[in-house]
Amino acid sequence: MRRVDGFAPIGAYGAIGDGRTVALVALDGSIDFLSLPSLRSPTTFAALLDPGRGGCFALAPEGDFEAERRYVERTNVLETVFRTASGSVRVTDALTLEDGVLLPWVELARRVEGLEGSVRMRWSVEPRFDWGRAETRIRMRRGTPVAEAGEVLLAVQAWDAGEPGVADDHVGSTFETSPGSRALLALAAAESGPVPIPRRDDVERRVDGTCAGWRRWLDNWDYDGPWPDAVARSALALRLLVHTPDGAIAAAPTTSLPERIGGDRNYDYRYAWVRDSAFTLDALIVLGLRALVHESFGWLLRAIAQTDPDVRPFYALDGSIPERLEELPLRGYRDSRPVRYGNAASSQLQLGSWGDLLETADLYVRQGNEFDDATGRRLADTIDRLCVIWRDEDSGIWELPDLRHYTISKLACWTAFDRALRLVEEGQLPGDHAAQWREERDAVRDFVETRCFSEARGAYTFYADSQELDASVLRAARMGFAEPAGERMAGTIAAVREELSAGGPLLYRYSGQKREEGAFLACSFWLVEALARAGRVGEARATMEELLPLANDLGLYSEEIDPQTHELLGNFPQGLTHLSLVTAAGAVAAADG
Repeated sequence: MRRVDGFAPIGAYGAIGDGRTVALVALDGSIDFLSLPSLRSPTTFAALLDPGRGGCFALAPEGDFEAERRYVERTNVLETVFRTASGSVRVTDALTLEDGVLLPWVELARRVEGLEGSVRMRWSVEPRFDWGRAETRIRMRRGTPVAEAGEVLLAVQAWDAGEPGVADDHVGSTFETSPGSRALLALAAAESGPVPIPRRDDVERRVDGTCAGWRRWLDNWDYDGPWPDAVARSALALRLLVHTPDGAIAAAPTTSLPERIGGDRNYDYRYAWVRDSAFTLDALIVLGLRALVHESFGWLLRAIAQTDPDVRPFYALDGSIPERLEELPLRGYRDSRPVRYGNAASSQLQLGSWGDLLETADLYVRQGNEFDDATGRRLADTIDRLCVIWRDEDSGIWELPDLRHYTISKLACWTAFDRALRLVEEGQLPGDHAAQWREERDAVRDFVETRCFSEARGAYTFYADSQELDASVLRAARMGFAEPAGERMAGTIAAVREELSAGGPLLYRYSGQKREEGAFLACSFWLVEALARAGRVGEARATMEELLPLANDLGLYSEEIDPQTHELLGNFPQGLTHLSLVTAAGAVAAADG
């Protein structure tokens, strides 16, 4: 791996997490992104966005080395083997759990085991709290260096890893490994409370127990389809994004990784989008992870209760309505600015949120679950609201500033009415307004078929009365709106593959994006699903086989990818990409019978 001006490639990172926060670990051993104490907090390490000011936790051999890595099988615990001219070592990185559940504090453990020969290792903890804006102070407490800024406290512990040298704003040392040697480094972070100083044997035990906990969680799935390794890795990546204290599902653990190097499409994805939450729940249902589905759907219902009968595009991970938006004084990944803390899209009208919510509600009930009367009434209220607003222009799935009658939004409105009527039939929603919902559903269909389909192109278009295309309409068959193997869906698939192609299996999101951003990976997995649902299983499989090697060496995907270099772009790892992989694999499995 080669850094450019201090920046590692996005694909050079692995992700570890405990369900409360996520750390990104570069192939060269540096932890360059970590929000503490939770995913929604400001960063403690943000060298990912500014190598000079952001802070990191570096651990690597001195001098030249080669590195290779893997996840411990069926876990989110990372192993990296460093090889030098004099020997080799293995580093195991984990955000630890206690018997599979969260600790009262955040604990980051890095175990260093000597394999062959002798390797001189160097480590340095450089906390830069609050996006590098806060003054870091490090003081000795009971012989342990403790960094602090504001209410966040970070204890730094080292066992058999050299005598820590303490400066005003960093802690570090060097040490020598030998065959069979074992050193351990640990960070313990807390907020507004006593400083935890864990014992070595407890940290060692938790590292091993964390591996066992991840395996137990994955043992609960019942997926029996193609590409099980890729699906398992995607499931584990999605689990990192589920905020365990309350069940919120973050879109990604990072902010402001660019969709184009040097560009300004850099956004904070550490929020729970209704769209992504709904899609993720769908993927978890495919995997049979029912307990997590219940937890996260419960969070979604609690969040939308605050804005009932309206549905915001996304909510903060604690369920509150996002209000913050700051541009941070950071360099930005490879000078891609601005760096944003917060997201301005929370106030947009995105009609797709209604369809996503009701689709998820229907899937939840089809799993054998029931709604209480209050939940049924709340969902009915949202549908009554949709009756009033579905004819409005909105920002669409892509959160665009130009308000239009986006086809995917109208398809989602049809889905919302359709699933609401199905839930009435199941006795889950009150049916006193069902006749109106049926009329509105039929009106939406008429609108889409007459104004959002181009006879000239033989395809559903980007928005009403347009000739432009949008890859998201590939989801029409999944929604049940279009006949999967019908003429209109076949024409749409053909037109999207031709006009939005970024080479091979890759697609741009919509017309005119070739010079603006990379290819959007989820769109390619939507294509796989559309092909599978159309009965074109051979094409679906071939497309999937082309997409799987585009992940990084750990099986992780970002939001986008450079079509020429295959460099990963955008926030990482990206939930929408991984969940789309899962549902695409599930569609192929279903088509295979």
